[in-house]
Amino acid sequence: MPQDEPLRVALAGFGAIGKSVARALDRGIEGLSLAAVSARGRTAAEAALASFARPVPVLPLAELGQAAEIVVECAPAALLRAIAEPALERGRRLIVLSAGALLDNLDLVDLARAKGGRIHVPTGALLGLDALIAAAEGGIESVRLVTRKPPSSLLAAPYLCARGISLENLDEARLLFAGSAREAARGFPANLNVAAALALAGIGPELTRVEIWADPALRRNTHEILVEAEAARFSMRIENLPSEENPKTGRLVALSVIALLKKLKSPIAIGT
Repeated sequence: MPQDEPLRVALAGFGAIGKSVARALDRGIEGLSLAAVSARGRTAAEAALASFARPVPVLPLAELGQAAEIVVECAPAALLRAIAEPALERGRRLIVLSAGALLDNLDLVDLARAKGGRIHVPTGALLGLDALIAAAEGGIESVRLVTRKPPSSLLAAPYLCARGISLENLDEARLLFAGSAREAARGFPANLNVAAALALAGIGPELTRVEIWADPALRRNTHEILVEAEAARFSMRIENLPSEENPKTGRLVALSVIALLKKLKSPIAIGT
């Protein structure tokens, strides 16, 4: 496409994150334009898009790569391959929010390499990934993530359902899980994409250690990262407000996607 043409962006998912990103694109992001969305509820999505300054079509997942140069995956983790494969086959850029599912589908990286595509994993609800990526160049001894969330944001997690763990009437903080980032991402797929992103940036999903706590005293999703590396020792803590539409997702996640999209066409890029 001509250099002065905006890059077209398609959104695979039109929930809390997809709607926020779509509105930002409709308001205007330099060098980018909203081209299409995919949604489970097509009629509701079309009604919402009708109020946009520039309404776009609602397409099946497999057609998003035809409509846009950039596809943003903001759907349930189980749909990752259905979104990623058609887009990467066309050499598109794919922004992946279901980083936990990516850990079990790393052959998609090979597909991107073979077809000239690229996979982006945004910072999401974390902070400090730049520091971790830099530290990994010099060697990392350990990475530990401690996540504390209100019980409502952890409901229906597969790990809890499989073990019959109930969070009803919880009156004090409870440790629910301690293990690897890979196990955390599988057991809490709607909650622990942060653990997968951390693992991909650092020492991998088996060596990255994770604790998950349910704490009824909290209103914010809290992540604390502790890193021991050759070049530095550092710890980071972030407290995110849950999305009003989906308490399992922090408000910062959609903002992170918007920031990444802006960075793709910006004449200056800050950070590693």
